[in-house]
Amino acid sequence: MPASRSLPKAMTTSIVVDLIEAFRRSKTMFAATALGIFDGKRPVGFKELPRLLDACVALGLLDKRGNGEYVNTPESDRFLSSDSPDTLSGYVLYSNSALYPMWANLEDAVREGAPRWKQTFSLDGPIFSAFFRTDESMREFLKGMHGLGRLGSPAIVAAFDLSRFHHLVDLGGASGHLVQAARERYPHLRTTVFDLRAVKKVYPEIIAGDFFTDPLPPADLYALGRILHDWPDSKCRPLLGKIYDALPPEGALLVAEKLLDTHNVPAHMQSLNMLVCTEGRERTPAEFASLLREAGFSTVESRRTGTVLDATLAVKGAVK
Repeated sequence: MPASRSLPKAMTTSIVVDLIEAFRRSKTMFAATALGIFDGKRPVGFKELPRLLDACVALGLLDKRGNGEYVNTPESDRFLSSDSPDTLSGYVLYSNSALYPMWANLEDAVREGAPRWKQTFSLDGPIFSAFFRTDESMREFLKGMHGLGRLGSPAIVAAFDLSRFHHLVDLGGASGHLVQAARERYPHLRTTVFDLRAVKKVYPEIIAGDFFTDPLPPADLYALGRILHDWPDSKCRPLLGKIYDALPPEGALLVAEKLLDTHNVPAHMQSLNMLVCTEGRERTPAEFASLLREAGFSTVESRRTGTVLDATLAVKGAVK
């Protein structure tokens, strides 16, 4: 390597060392959440619990007081305490019990191009039969999606001016975090959540149905949040065509997904996550535009929000 391109040794190893240790930090938070640490529990019979608590202090998840008491930091109170409205504890527990073991088989997922439910847990069937294999696992997964949704939904509904629309139907909207954010920004907007019958057990106010097989509730604005990344293009095309056909002229579809680009690390990590646990992937703005225009949408625009999800708005053309 030419001298002008040489880097100090510490700089050449820092990224590698950080990545070697990164999973340890995640697993520490996962284990503490699973043990109820951020809900104030201190389970007995764990000989090295103080070592775990001290590690959480080092991570900024707990504060240690002079009397030896451990208390949540404000960040943990908001995102890891299970009774917080913004909690991510459900997604942390899902990550710990499902994603973490499956990621151990990432090499096989890359080789075969298929999810790891069968290899890791001996589970067959569609991906959501694995997510919802028990009522408890379903509730924890939906709770995690709600927490993540509250982080991004306000920015999603603010990414474009949606004031001209009258009725928003969120397809696969679960807890309704997106429609809640939409109503707060556009008080005139009617909203409906349409999701699986299993989800209605948790959120009785939704309309139950399968957007692949059942008729869609009428709307002039549909939303798909963290839906298209579950599926390959071959399964997205019929759904997008169905949504296009259901929309009136000048109706639109709002898509909330991470947008891939060369340096968007979270989007690339999520795309690998989709490889491990679903049939889908994350996509670039150009890939979304291609899919949506193929479905018939005349105008497609993507915008980055600076939050956990980005926004794409696809508009159906007016009748000529």
